[in-house]
Amino acid sequence: MAIKFTKHFLDKLENLFAASEYVLRYEKGNFKSGYCVLKETKIVIVNKYFPLEGKINALIDILGELQLNPQDFKEKSAQDFLKELQQTQLKF
Repeated sequence: MAIKFTKHFLDKLENLFAASEYVLRYEKGNFKSGYCVLKETKIVIVNKYFPLEGKINALIDILGELQLNPQDFKEKSAQDFLKELQQTQLKF
């Protein structure tokens, strides 16, 4: 899957988090990686001052770290999108 750094792709990632158990928030902070995952409370915080590309990269990194199961999502489109993302290797 090709990663597209567009607002539409960011919206798809945000919708994936909305369909999961995790709450996605954009806030200011000086996180070393640009984001913070509070696993016990299921909250994901991304630096709100990140540019579009940085937000997308952070969300993809977080999805890889969380190891979400596509079968946990009700919508088939969310399942398929997550499966595609899990098969994608980011190249910097």
